[in-house]
Amino acid sequence: MTQQAVLYPRQQVPALEVPLVGGGTFKLADESPENFTMVVFYRGLHCPICSMYLGDLHSKLEKFAAHGVNVIVLSSDDEERATEAKEKWNLPNLRLGYGLSLEAAREWGLYISTSRGKTSVGIEEPALFSEPGLYLVRPNGELYFGTVQTMPFARPSFGDILKALDFVIANDYPGRGEVLDHTAVSAAAE
Repeated sequence: MTQQAVLYPRQQVPALEVPLVGGGTFKLADESPENFTMVVFYRGLHCPICSMYLGDLHSKLEKFAAHGVNVIVLSSDDEERATEAKEKWNLPNLRLGYGLSLEAAREWGLYISTSRGKTSVGIEEPALFSEPGLYLVRPNGELYFGTVQTMPFARPSFGDILKALDFVIANDYPGRGEVLDHTAVSAAAE
């Protein structure tokens, strides 16, 4: 059985490269944001919550850019489904990647689900797909913030993330949760 990875702040994130709807390729290693690249993993075309969530993000793209944050959203959907999502959900300014392998999803700590047939919007779920995740990655490739979910709902608010970025950037606040071996730290403190 393949285990999903656990990513830690202040450590390098896995490589990430996916094709983009409309052409081109997103490669995380080539990003050079002022502060962060925000990587948003979504479930796919079948997910009505993803539609609303990414619509909210789309409406805030300029605010993220003003905070020095590059944005990419991606899923394990194929090109056809990803293109349909971008068009149907009216996301013209959002970089939308597709074709995320399930192996890459696991490297990023994402959960994988099986199809339950058609969703409430009448679209068939893929046989296997990744659940949501959101990461802020520093320009040097280190994880700053990360969250993953087993369900489509209760995702981090983009408005809350923007408010947090004001504080984080103004105070050069470090990534937290960086301790890999608490027993070594506890023993050294004694």
